[in-house]
Parts: sequence; structure tokens; C-alpha cells
Amino acid sequence: MNRYRLTFTLLGLALAAVAIGAVVFAPSGQPNEPPSIVEGYSPANGSTVLRQTEIQIDLPVNYSITMVIDGVGIPDAEIKSTPETGRFVWRPSDETIIPEFNPGIHTVWVRWDTVRGLPDPGEWTWSFRVQ
Repeated sequence: MNRYRLTFTLLGLALAAVAIGAVVFAPSGQPNEPPSIVEGYSPANGSTVLRQTEIQIDLPVNYSITMVIDGVGIPDAEIKSTPETGRFVWRPSDETIIPEFNPGIHTVWVRWDTVRGLPDPGEWTWSFRVQ
């Protein structure tokens, strides 16, 4: 009789551990939200866009960025920036390193830091789908 109690107690504890683990380690269901420093970006995370869509990120004034799309580093000369507003824009074209987006999911990784003053580095990754 004691063996059955011990077995069922251990099974109950294992079930409780699995349930607690599922709650603690389950995805939050929240979309990949940008850090608070990101004032705006486009295309939206998880959105579906056309092949020639532009990539845009807005940061506070006094920041510079490094942009990588699908593992390809975008040259600084191809990124149009407006220092007065902190807006950075890149668009695929025949004159850029990526002429157009192929259908499928694409990932944008942006790393930033201040140009002057105290360092404030950060990074963020989001993705979108091209139809």
C-alpha cells in the first residue's frame, strides 16, 4: 500500500512540475515589441508587404545605426538618414546591395549607438513577409 502512495505522490509532483514549467517557460504571446528608444519603424513586425517596400526606423536625434537584412550588411552609403529627425530609411533597388525582396520572410536587425555624448547602445530584430 505504501508503494502505491509513494508512486502516486511522485507522479503528482512530476505533473505539478510540468504544469509550473509550462506556465513559467511558455511564450508570452506578446508580439516582438521594439525597445522604448525606437520611436517608429516600418514595415510592422509580422506584416505582409510588397517586394519594393522600404525599411525605416526612427530613433532620437544623435544616433547612428548599423542595419543587416537577411544576414546582409547594408552599406552606410545606401541608408538615407535625416539627422534632424533621427529617421533612417533603406529601400531595395537596382543600385543597392539587395535589388528586391524575394517572396518569403525577411529579418531586419538594427544596432544603434549615440554619435556624441555618453554611449547608449542597443539593438532590435523584427521580421516581415513579402508576398
